[in-house]
Amino acid sequence: MTSVALLSRTANLDFLRPMLQAADPTLDVCTWPDPRALQAEVAVCWQAPPGLYAQMPNLKLVHSIAAGVDNVVAGQDLRGLPVCRVVDPMLAEGMLQFVLWGVLYFHRKLDAALASQRIREWKRPLQTPASTCRIGLMGLGELGGLIAARLPVLGYTVSGWARTPRKVPGITVFSGEEQYDAFLAQTDVLVCLLPLTEQTRGILGRRTFDALPRGAALIHCGRGEHLVEGELLAALESGQLRGAVLDVFEQEPLPQDHPLWSAPGVVVTPHMATMATYDVVVGQVARNIAQLRAGAALFNQVDTARGY
Repeated sequence: MTSVALLSRTANLDFLRPMLQAADPTLDVCTWPDPRALQAEVAVCWQAPPGLYAQMPNLKLVHSIAAGVDNVVAGQDLRGLPVCRVVDPMLAEGMLQFVLWGVLYFHRKLDAALASQRIREWKRPLQTPASTCRIGLMGLGELGGLIAARLPVLGYTVSGWARTPRKVPGITVFSGEEQYDAFLAQTDVLVCLLPLTEQTRGILGRRTFDALPRGAALIHCGRGEHLVEGELLAALESGQLRGAVLDVFEQEPLPQDHPLWSAPGVVVTPHMATMATYDVVVGQVARNIAQLRAGAALFNQVDTARGY
């Protein structure tokens, strides 16, 4: 038997317990805060309670149930433990759909139409071709790469920015700090899909917002810690930014008294842009547990020093 603990401080993961046991009847699965979790060999996590791994002497593997791992390693003593993530092709499709909705929301000026509706004003916003709406993608990995391939097909002008130089067919790619301002200067809708690293923490702040054309918009589907929330609110108030679609936040759930709930121009969504299907999650976790038992290489293991 391999002991498995389902760990989360924000969600009840107990629904995964029967699914994992059905996938591998030799698994002994419990859900935090069951005290047996502290003796588990495998931690299956989403926003794991800080400091918990240090209390788990038998732990051999940390497995995220999502594509990202920052929320399962933050505030933890990993002590060299392997960390794995889930890779689901449908994650990219889901993110594409969400980002496309956000792009259309700003390009077709639905924000202006909804503002008119609230005051019962019949006012038709000026419509422009997709080619005049310049989309800037921050992050060109699996998710950003699919968006970079699909949006130009719909007529949008797309560019991308990444930490290191790369070529992506059909779009202009900027890279590194030296090309960051040039990337921002020709972006009308900025889409953040970056992983969270020490270099990207706080990247969505005044420096970035001031380098965008006045009246630009933000679609943020990266990590909550990318965003300096107070500086976003200031950019919206000054008119430097027209609006923002925010799907991730530094504190989740977003507190009820948080100013972003009612900030003009802001759309708040509850971390719903995309998610792995649970049968894929269970299958990949069970497969990696089998690899761990066999002493074989793990699938989708993360470089914790890089953060992805």
